[in-house]
Amino acid sequence: MNINSDINILGGLSDFNLIGVLLNENIKSMNINQAYPANSSIKTIKSYKRFENAIKHTLLTFTNQNMEDLVQNVFAQEGLSHNCLLLLFWNASVNNELLDYLNRNVYFPALYSGRVSLKRDEVIACLKELRQTEVSLQKWSDSTINTTASKYLTLLKKFNLMEGGRKKTIAIPNMSDKGIVLFVYYLLSVETKSNLLESRWLQYCFLEKEVFIQQIMKKRYMKYFNLQYSADNLKIEPTFAYKELYNEL
Repeated sequence: MNINSDINILGGLSDFNLIGVLLNENIKSMNINQAYPANSSIKTIKSYKRFENAIKHTLLTFTNQNMEDLVQNVFAQEGLSHNCLLLLFWNASVNNELLDYLNRNVYFPALYSGRVSLKRDEVIACLKELRQTEVSLQKWSDSTINTTASKYLTLLKKFNLMEGGRKKTIAIPNMSDKGIVLFVYYLLSVETKSNLLESRWLQYCFLEKEVFIQQIMKKRYMKYFNLQYSADNLKIEPTFAYKELYNEL
């Protein structure tokens, strides 16, 4: 597993607007000294560079042009909206193996079992268990693990997946029609298997598999993709280019 400190860094980012700054192509083309003054909440160039690296590495690295087009077009129309943050969370989970691991082993089990709260101790226990087998984690102290657990929950809150202060509760995302279409296109951009029922990314739709299938088979979605479904096989083909999709939503 490729493990880095991006969860800690992003969890400590006080203003997510910096993500918007870096998503803006005009700003991305500037050098660091030009972009930094627009982000005065970050005190030093060194701190800015640290945040910039984590954002670009975990949030704004894309497996293909389709996913980049999807994020850029939603951001251009909505800014850092609910939909844009969901796309960034999905993309970050593809890029950051530790984030994905914690999602699968802590967040999603709690979400899909209908639980209300998620405690830091659960994340700590998960990380300590992983440390027993993951060489790159064996150098982490208990203090580092405790910090990472706290920052992970804070990061989920920044993505609007948790809410509250010290005692955080799970905020179930509202998957609107637009959100479901965006998820399908995201799924198609990252999944290499033709049968989407076998996709490890399917649980990121925040809906039970059966509910997700029932939703996407509704007539109002037929405009956006062609679908073939049997009891054990799901194939979907997009009908719009990723650059064109948002204009059709």
